[in-house]
Amino acid sequence: MIKVSNTSENMTGRFQNEPPCTGNRNLPLKTPKGTRDYGPGAMALRQRLLDQVVRVFRKHGAVPLDTPVFERKELLAGRYGEEAKLIYELQEQGGEPLALRYDLTVPFARYVALHNLSFMKRYQLAKVYRRDNPQPARGRLREFYQCDFDIAGAYDPMLPDAECVKVVCEVLHQLDIRAFVVKVNHRKLLDALLEVCGVSAEMFRTVCSSIDKLDKMLWDAVREELILQKGLQVETVERIGLYVTLHGGLELVDRLTDDTKLNSLPRAKEALDELRLLFQYCALLQVADRLSFDLSLARGLDYYTGVIYEAVLVGGDNDDDGTQAAFVGSVAGGGRYDNLVGTFNPHRNQLVPCVGVSIGVERLFCIMEARTREEPRTNDTQVYVASVHKGLHLKRLEILNRLWAADISAEHSYKTNPKLLDQLQHCEQCRIPYAVLIGDGELARGVVKLRNVSTHQEEEVELEMLIEKVSSQLEKLLNAP
Repeated sequence: MIKVSNTSENMTGRFQNEPPCTGNRNLPLKTPKGTRDYGPGAMALRQRLLDQVVRVFRKHGAVPLDTPVFERKELLAGRYGEEAKLIYELQEQGGEPLALRYDLTVPFARYVALHNLSFMKRYQLAKVYRRDNPQPARGRLREFYQCDFDIAGAYDPMLPDAECVKVVCEVLHQLDIRAFVVKVNHRKLLDALLEVCGVSAEMFRTVCSSIDKLDKMLWDAVREELILQKGLQVETVERIGLYVTLHGGLELVDRLTDDTKLNSLPRAKEALDELRLLFQYCALLQVADRLSFDLSLARGLDYYTGVIYEAVLVGGDNDDDGTQAAFVGSVAGGGRYDNLVGTFNPHRNQLVPCVGVSIGVERLFCIMEARTREEPRTNDTQVYVASVHKGLHLKRLEILNRLWAADISAEHSYKTNPKLLDQLQHCEQCRIPYAVLIGDGELARGVVKLRNVSTHQEEEVELEMLIEKVSSQLEKLLNAP
């Protein structure tokens, strides 16, 4: 439980009834379990990752959206199946019961229903919270970012779904993730095969949550869980095993089409037709080679109704530094959820079908962090204004203001009389490309020196032409191969 204090702040800035600071030196300075700090270097790397993801989302026509970090608890209840136990509930403080958002999908569906929308293509980058068992080395945290891309609206089958698969593949290509596969399945097909195997309808979801563990556990372990914990008959579990251990491509769709027991159920036939169409569209989008039809994929969330997919890193793709991507596992997932919006607006005559995908930024960040051999640049400063002699800090401020007015990122020392060597070392450490050196002799002649920090080359520039010269040099730097 997370408790929010009701105490009020007094005029001195301290809270009433708050004990004075004891100066306890034994207080452990660490982040809460399942969270981490991101320093400037990590943030620079994360921002680069997020920028690449957003560029893909925007290229596909999505618009940005943001929703509150917490929702009404009753709104989240019953949406996540067995995963609901991982929701952080906020302690009620005399108002409405609240909980931290578990994902971005349910808040998006609530937004569509609240605003009575019929269609929307949106992306959202935001933190979500899960009371899970953290594994920081694998990017599994309790507080983490999700990057979601969703299409809401009644469209022809599999066109939006295929685009979501394309978006996932483009994001992973942009991030240079070489060995990955997008596993696909269909919830209607999964329900149909469970029915064929003799599982009762009320057991579908709990059985699916066990099947979904096959990416982490062997079939024998899942089999034991289904028998001992879920109470299924051995014969039923053996029949399930014949299906959920299958994986392949379009040929598996054809093989299941010939399964007379499955095709006696209309929803199984509908699901196989949609999967065939998905493979066809993905072939035209040149991502079909990334698809793997995997009957063990279940995605335990209750709101999925159709095609589901999950991008996973596969073994054998060792980076140059020996990092094996297979240890990270799933890096994206999603699917179709046609009924979720309707649960928030039951009086609406027309449903708003939706399909979407969520990119696992934390896990991708772990890969990028392991691959990075040098500390990324943490600032965007383009020019450093340095003084050669004492008593020139006023002139530094004047030149600095000119650069800022020209929208050039610039900085200087906060000492009135800094040492020149310290200033130049700062430029090199922060990888600032150019330095403007000002001295008494040069200023008397109306010039300054422009120094290329990496090559140490210097040239005199008339002070009145400084902005033009700096802009020209920065443009060359930007266009350099």
